[in-house]
Amino acid sequence: MPECNYCDASFEEEGAYLEHLHADHEESELSRIDRRRVADHVGDEEEEEFPTGPAIIGGTLLLTVGVLVYVIFFLNTGGGGSAAASGDVGDVEQTPYGLQTVHEHGPIDVVIEGTSIDFSQQQYQRQAREFHFENGNGQRWHKHAQGVTLEYGMSTLGIGVNDSSVTYDGTTYTDDDANTNVTVAVNGNDIDPSSYVLQDGDAIRIVVETN
Repeated sequence: MPECNYCDASFEEEGAYLEHLHADHEESELSRIDRRRVADHVGDEEEEEFPTGPAIIGGTLLLTVGVLVYVIFFLNTGGGGSAAASGDVGDVEQTPYGLQTVHEHGPIDVVIEGTSIDFSQQQYQRQAREFHFENGNGQRWHKHAQGVTLEYGMSTLGIGVNDSSVTYDGTTYTDDDANTNVTVAVNGNDIDPSSYVLQDGDAIRIVVETN
């Protein structure tokens, strides 16, 4: 099983590993040998002929069916208990920069009304290059850019946070409500999510409790 020399990812096949190097690591990060391997792999893919005739028709039909299934079973179903990672949570105050100049990690725990959000679900995996979960692990966040605030990181998952409220699955919970208690903390300390830049090893804890 190939393991990445530049992060903690591992892969079942060599091809998947080379795709990871191409997509998630800058060329300047890679060794001369790895750069050549990636170039050969990508070049081989580009040289493959795209299927024509019946194959194109079949692919189009499959794509159409896939879109219909997605619309019927995902967009039109309600009460699923989990927010889409592309949920509308508004603008963030600070956006990251310097993609692939850092690689940091940390634990995370988000509990909404007694239910822990399972970030191992596919809808939360690799939603943004700057901040994401990967390899089916929902307990460890990854940061690949500078200036990644907690507000930005959670926004990539469809979750809005500030120092007194959390927006999840279309509902905003706020400390202004006498029946609601909101905790947004890093390493046990209350922080301002819009300005706090995540650091390596930071333990994120977001909790919403209602009476």
